[in-house]
Amino acid sequence: MITFTPFSGAARSSPTVPLAYLLQVDDIRILLDCGSPDWNPENIKTEGNEVIYPWQEYCDIVRKYAPEIDLVLLSHGDLAHSGLYAYAYCHWDLRAPCYTTLPVQAMARIATMEDVEGIRDEQEVDVEVDESNEPAATEGVESSEQHSPRLKNEPKKFVATVQEVHEAFDAVNTLRYSQPTHLQGKCQGLTITPFAAGHTLGGTIWKIRSPSAGTIVYAVNLNHMRERHIDGTVLYRPAAGGVFEPLARPDLFITDADRVNVVTSRRKDRDAALIDAISATLSSRSSLLLPCDSSTRLLELLVLLDQHWKYADFRFPICLLSRNGREMLTFVRSMMEWLGGTVNKEDVGVDGSGRTGGTRRRRGDDDADDEALGAFALRFKFLEFFPSPQSLLQTYSSKEPKLILAVPASLSHGPSRLLFSDFAAVPDNVVLLTSRGEEGTLGRILFDKWNSSQRGDDKWDKGRIGSNIMMDGAMTLKINSKVPLQGAELEAFLAKEKAAKDREAAHQASMARNQRILEADEDESDEDSDSDSDEEDEVERALDESQMDTDEISDPANGSPRKRKISKNEDDADWGLDIDEGLTKQLLSFDIYLKGNVSKATSFFKSAGGQTHRFRMFPYVEKKRRVDEYGETIDVGMWLRKGKVLENEADDEATREARRNQAEGETEAPREPPSKFVTSEVEIQLACRLLFVDMEGLNDGRAVKMIVPQVNPRKMIIVHAQAGAADALIDSCANIRSMTKDIYAPSVGETVQIGQHTNSFSISLSDELLSTIKMSRFEDNEVGYVTGRVASHFSSTIPILELSGPAIPTPNANILNIPQILGSRPIQILPRLKVRLASVGVQAELVGEGVLICGAGARRDQSSSSIQDTVAVRKTGRGRVELEGNVSDIYYVVRKEIYNLHALVAT
Repeated sequence: MITFTPFSGAARSSPTVPLAYLLQVDDIRILLDCGSPDWNPENIKTEGNEVIYPWQEYCDIVRKYAPEIDLVLLSHGDLAHSGLYAYAYCHWDLRAPCYTTLPVQAMARIATMEDVEGIRDEQEVDVEVDESNEPAATEGVESSEQHSPRLKNEPKKFVATVQEVHEAFDAVNTLRYSQPTHLQGKCQGLTITPFAAGHTLGGTIWKIRSPSAGTIVYAVNLNHMRERHIDGTVLYRPAAGGVFEPLARPDLFITDADRVNVVTSRRKDRDAALIDAISATLSSRSSLLLPCDSSTRLLELLVLLDQHWKYADFRFPICLLSRNGREMLTFVRSMMEWLGGTVNKEDVGVDGSGRTGGTRRRRGDDDADDEALGAFALRFKFLEFFPSPQSLLQTYSSKEPKLILAVPASLSHGPSRLLFSDFAAVPDNVVLLTSRGEEGTLGRILFDKWNSSQRGDDKWDKGRIGSNIMMDGAMTLKINSKVPLQGAELEAFLAKEKAAKDREAAHQASMARNQRILEADEDESDEDSDSDSDEEDEVERALDESQMDTDEISDPANGSPRKRKISKNEDDADWGLDIDEGLTKQLLSFDIYLKGNVSKATSFFKSAGGQTHRFRMFPYVEKKRRVDEYGETIDVGMWLRKGKVLENEADDEATREARRNQAEGETEAPREPPSKFVTSEVEIQLACRLLFVDMEGLNDGRAVKMIVPQVNPRKMIIVHAQAGAADALIDSCANIRSMTKDIYAPSVGETVQIGQHTNSFSISLSDELLSTIKMSRFEDNEVGYVTGRVASHFSSTIPILELSGPAIPTPNANILNIPQILGSRPIQILPRLKVRLASVGVQAELVGEGVLICGAGARRDQSSSSIQDTVAVRKTGRGRVELEGNVSDIYYVVRKEIYNLHALVAT
């Protein structure tokens, strides 16, 4: 049984992004895509004091099902398909195995990093603001207007950190196109295979093969047209004969219908309109702002612009405002085998003019990857990278003509929004949109403004390009930024930082002291420690009783007595008393260390001879080794320290010098000044021009209505579409006679169940039975018909199917033995039988080698409940056929026609 539930991006839904769907095949739960919404919409709804975020319901349902997911499949590397995966992996326990292609993993990592860095550089997304109205002395969120504090039940924005993004996408398993993967564990039995989808680099159509549910194909955001940097999808290629055979006739086809009502203009016209707008604007000494994404569709724009810059010999700069743009191109250059179109692996080592060599380096490119694969194929010499708008203004003034590519395409945050606030007020500047953007964002608002200003035939979905418009009026934007602390705020922050450092230093000192105690000499046993302490106590008592603290010693030089004070801590001398009191006291010294300061010791027990003397012996203490149940204990700290010493000794002088320089560089790195996040409202007087050119690279309605019927699925689910688009695709399929009528368009949270729950059992085939099976190729599997007897053996828990001798006829099967035949008439019995059945009104279809299905089972539009009226005719040998099926009118009609085809001779 198949169960399908859209989490977001369903059919008949107004926000069609992000995409996330739960596909359950029997007991296996598969998450198809895990996109993220735009975290900075323009208008957020409020009900009283409660803020209603548009992503709240979607994130709650993903968080609920994340621990129960068994498999994750990502189809594209943009935020709409993969943006939320990193946060769900690290915070919501989405630890199921994740599969995608290598370019999708790299592009999704870049897109997510660009998004989280841009948001975290402008807003605080982790710290909840207290409800108290006390002024914050440290970093906080402030606004130019008075605002209420954040409520306790207000959900935060689910934005991961850069480290979490790397951790999540490092755990993703990568596959190649057409590489079948047999899953293990709970997903055992499933086979997944990725195929090229077009639209983005590494975009994937997923084919899921289940032994109980059949073949499932998940194909969203397709493009069958070849572009400059990638080829079209393999699903439909007219030059290859239509639909790709491994993806044809699936049991379930999941596809999108977002652009069913859209008629796209020719790519040649769109490219010409884009280039003409750029050339005309730059020639008039004005600038263009082109909002774009950070990874996927940016490549197509860069290849197009680079080709035109070489052809027109432009000297205007192409400025890319992206923190990870250089890293993205480095990734792409290492994946040349995934590229297509005019950029492919044949361009390796050849620059745009056809000359080989790589001695010349373009300005600003110091990443030293000239020897990488594809070093010249995607080396855009006219492209310059800028991490922020401030760095762009330091290089080029605002009056110089230039083309600016800024992320993100939605203009909801980051460089593109900040530049638009300054860019839109300059006359003759052009804002060039290449995508519609997500609903509720600034990019979508500008697109709607442009589209509503076009004439009826020039709107974007009518197959026309349209013209640019002059914007007027005012627009108020909220700009988030980070500003350094000043005055009292800075003093309070530094005081708190100093207190935190003091606490940390005290904690580190305490830890160091504990570490020294733990690393002290622990070789002496507890018994030795006890005996030493007892001996020291005995020495102290003896010193108190001896009354030898001071003594007079005559000085032979002057004959005068002098006094010497005996220190209890003196270790290298010992005062000795002679038995005769009149003799001079002698100083006894030793050249070895002795514990204690007396040579006479008292004892608790009395002896016969009075006080006894105890003479010193060599001070040897036996050291005992500490052991546990595994043997002698190991001092881990000592081995770690010794390993570092050996490592340092093994390094040469150059390595040690490099390590010292690196440590000094890290120490001397400039520290970011204390800052806070500020939200301000800016009113913009619009005076620039606005133009939209569709560069999304997706199929239009004509392509979708042509490809889906040729795929000819048995059942279909429509997702990622508005109500009008979904209904249009359903109506188009209804007009095709051979197309299935089982088409579903579920809304968000609605569950679609297909088929019935089946139980799977495991059985082993004996060697004798395997040697008699004749296998036939069917799709990706080999199929054979067997008849046997189930037997159980004590040595195995899995039953074994063994040979059972001659087949025994069942009540539902009649075996017709035709002993005599004349001529060669029965050799072509099945095709002849199909013709005769068609003449009497019984539909029949050949489904395999020597099998003819007759009755209701041969009609594609019939449900599984009509299997009672189905009969199968199977040819098992020369002059031998089997008729299988339930007793019905169809059964007797087919049997009669079989009799009529044979000539019987009486014996």
